Amino acid sequence: MADFNIIIAGFGGQGILFSGKVLACAGLLEDRNLSWLPSYGPEMRGGTANCSVVLSDKPVGSPIVERPNVLMVMNEPSLDKFEDLVVPGGKIFVDSSLIPRKVKRDDVEAFYVPATKLAADNGLKGLANMILLGNLIRHTGCIKEDGIADALHQAIPARKIDLFNSNMNAISMGFEY
Repeated sequence: MADFNIIIAGFGGQGILFSGKVLACAGLLEDRNLSWLPSYGPEMRGGTANCSVVLSDKPVGSPIVERPNVLMVMNEPSLDKFEDLVVPGGKIFVDSSLIPRKVKRDDVEAFYVPATKLAADNGLKGLANMILLGNLIRHTGCIKEDGIADALHQAIPARKIDLFNSNMNAISMGFEY
């Protein structure tokens, strides 16, 4: 299995850190070596947020991802900041509902998913992150599809377990997009 050096970025309140946590939980359940490093500005909502996730079959030397091979972005400032860091041949996943521009590079593979619009149109408000994550999982194979439900059970706090089915629906929607 390949190593995945992933950056997920957007505004606070978009579920950026939670998306990374789901990947990390899945990696843990698959007995992979991993790290999950959240980073966010002082504002809880509306500030910048990103996280680095490393999934590997070898020990992880550093949790810092300087050259991602996978990038998932949910706002234009994040695409502007991280696009040039992606290694040639990497994959970039863009919420095209919120980011009007295309990826400028031609040495990476770009996936445009109108995640925010899909979430709103399907009664999944606030779950655009999970739609985009589902698409990322499908096109990278970074985690096994059959482990997503168990990973969600690990990642969702007990007080929000009623959102499990909505999260699964959003991931499935993104996977099928």
